[in-house]
Amino acid sequence: MGLGESDEELLARVARGDAAAARALVGRKLPRLLSLAGRMLADAAEAEDVAQEAFVRIWKQAPRWRPGAARFDTWLHRVALNLCYDRLRRRRELAVAEPPERADEGPGPERGLEAQDVGRRVDAALQALPDRQREALVLCHYQELGNLEAAAVMGVSVEALESLLSRGRRALRAALADLREG
Repeated sequence: MGLGESDEELLARVARGDAAAARALVGRKLPRLLSLAGRMLADAAEAEDVAQEAFVRIWKQAPRWRPGAARFDTWLHRVALNLCYDRLRRRRELAVAEPPERADEGPGPERGLEAQDVGRRVDAALQALPDRQREALVLCHYQELGNLEAAAVMGVSVEALESLLSRGRRALRAALADLREG
């Protein structure tokens, strides 16, 4: 039931209304979708909404899916990223009466940062990156896609992806430089 089947085989079963195949596909893809959306949006509730909407789109698309047209994972990542960008765009469009508070990114009085604090700093630095740099880093480092697949998901050349990765890594190193000093 689903374990040895390819994504495309499960998708074909979903298209026929097979609930077990749908559960297997959700079980297989949900953790990665939540991780991707969580890193892009920095909001667990919104990440869950994005994952749910992505699965709704899978169910709607399943009867029309043509194997070989594109890799299912590539298409799924693209759908999830588009949903994330829709939410990020809506956030920017909201009129904000006051500028958001920014955390002091300088070193605190205590030099021994807890791992949790470091994780929060990394997440904040990741969120501060331009969207495309964050997308490239999330796909390659957190989603563990190869450069070819990440470039396909983003709709850019491998060279453009590598440039985004390089700029994003450089910006993260600069934003987190004080962590290396301690």
